[in-house]
Amino acid sequence: MHLAPLAPLPAGSVAAALTDIDAEITATLGAVADSQLDRAAEELLRARRVFLLGAGRSGLALQMTAMRLMHLGLTAHVVCDATAPAIESGDLLLVASGSGTTPGIVHAAQTASEVGASVVAITADAASALALASTVAVVVPAARKLDRDSAASTQYAGSLFEQSVVVVGDALFHAMWKASGLSADDLWPRHSNLE
Repeated sequence: MHLAPLAPLPAGSVAAALTDIDAEITATLGAVADSQLDRAAEELLRARRVFLLGAGRSGLALQMTAMRLMHLGLTAHVVCDATAPAIESGDLLLVASGSGTTPGIVHAAQTASEVGASVVAITADAASALALASTVAVVVPAARKLDRDSAASTQYAGSLFEQSVVVVGDALFHAMWKASGLSADDLWPRHSNLE
């Protein structure tokens, strides 16, 4: 199917979209429970190794978090990378799924729990199978990809949830970094030098 060319945008349309997106992210993340974020950070700090998994855009968002955790000095693995080892007791699985029902994500959380690893889930549904399989569920009250009601979000599909995953990941990193006493120069040598 070929779509007709889009009409030219009215002046200021992108700036207006930025304002809308900023307002939605601010309102959504303002509703996340501080206690859930604190518990997630505690689990991350306790973990021997951190594994990160999400599908689609949520997975891409968690890859950004994996990089920042590595910069902090944590051993971080993106699940499904060829070099990701088996998860074990003492490790942590950080997962994201707006619906909390993505089969592969739920199965991975259950497997991680079975071997004695902790599970931190970022989800929009506190009653989902993923939240129930988790040690800590960070509940982000955002629209999910199948929510097409503009009351849930003015943005397309799960965009608000996925943006929230990026920001929550950065906030976890930022809080742990500031508490570490390390400087940006201390972290920089871990940044890729093969780019």
